[in-house]
Amino acid sequence: MSFFRQFGDLMMMGARAHAKWEIETSQRIMGDRKRLVILGLLLIPILLGGIAFAADATGVLPAMLGGKTAYTPAFYTPTIFFASIGVGIVAGLITGCIGAGGGFIIAPALMSVGVKGILAVGTDLFHIFAKAIMGSVLHRKLGNISVSLALWFLVGSIGGATLGGYINRTIYEANPILSDTFITTIYVLMLGFLCSYALYDWYRSMHPVQKADKSGPVVTSAGTLTGLAQKLQGISLPPMIHFDQGVIPGGRKISCIFLVAAGALVGLAAAIMGVGGGFLTFPIFVYVLGVSSATTVGTDIFQIIFTAGYAGLGQYAIYGFIFYTLAMGMLLGSLVGIQVGSLVTKVVSGQTICALYAIATSAGFINRAFALPPKLAKMGYFSMSKETAKMLDLVGNTIFFVVLGSFALWVFYIFFTNIRTLKGEDQPAHLKEARA
Repeated sequence: MSFFRQFGDLMMMGARAHAKWEIETSQRIMGDRKRLVILGLLLIPILLGGIAFAADATGVLPAMLGGKTAYTPAFYTPTIFFASIGVGIVAGLITGCIGAGGGFIIAPALMSVGVKGILAVGTDLFHIFAKAIMGSVLHRKLGNISVSLALWFLVGSIGGATLGGYINRTIYEANPILSDTFITTIYVLMLGFLCSYALYDWYRSMHPVQKADKSGPVVTSAGTLTGLAQKLQGISLPPMIHFDQGVIPGGRKISCIFLVAAGALVGLAAAIMGVGGGFLTFPIFVYVLGVSSATTVGTDIFQIIFTAGYAGLGQYAIYGFIFYTLAMGMLLGSLVGIQVGSLVTKVVSGQTICALYAIATSAGFINRAFALPPKLAKMGYFSMSKETAKMLDLVGNTIFFVVLGSFALWVFYIFFTNIRTLKGEDQPAHLKEARA
């Protein structure tokens, strides 16, 4: 239980750090007219794809619109585009309102509506890269980036992303059903752990412990390190990388081997799951490598852009595994959802937020868990009737979309019924009760 709690706490810290980046990036885009113009320009290919689709009477579109050289929408309908906006809105609401985990439901949501797993992964990576590059403020963050740390980390992350992309593509080329099964299994394991920990975290928030709990993770500051970080920094394997000179006197140093290994793990996870990797970078840097929080935040922003960009473009786009229409729709939806979700946090209690995260991750887990047996049956591991397979898919998808749809409606209800509070004209009810 102690290991489960510590590992869960670290994963949550990473997820929250990544969500914070998503929120800041979205607010930066929405608050800048130039970036909004760029976003509008990115939507032009979608409109052109729609015109081409509507004008093509013979059903033979140019090769660039599909197949292995798909750089523009492989298929276009208004329904697909608006559905992707809905997925982005819900993911944004989760990220903004809960502060963690919104990106984990994108690939399951796309797979639930029939998008191939490898296409869902590549599309999600491209969506993250587009958001990162549009909201980038690297020129303001350079003071918090250790260039040597970042470069060695990127050596590993690019290698890991290359391997992850190769694994996904190889499995898909061998058997598309096996590809979906593999990606679904990864999400079952990840979401299973996250939803278990989220339920446990919600239980803890409902039953707070009065005395200090010494079994939790060690919280580091600029001058302290975890035991593991001290051991790793004490191993002298050249070349040694110096960092944090501006944080503590004399700075610190660590072997580049550990940075490359950390980057490889993050890049592998990003390429296989279709996530930016930020949820892993924060706990690995702070608690495993012993990097200060300030340097970690800057380096994380740096790596997300290059890791997601390389994985999305270099490992998926050039092979035709990116659905541009979906990516742009998700980007639009998430920008709106994050703004609304982050405002709602001002009028709901912390316990409610814990409960919401538990519900959202549990819905994602149930969805993928119900989808896994039919896929395993298709692979021939056991027999299952088509009716049973359809029933499991229907139950999993229904629970998933009903829960997330209800969550979205609830958040928007809270938002619109608390307009006065959000404008500063009133105080949230839970704050009034606390003061009373």
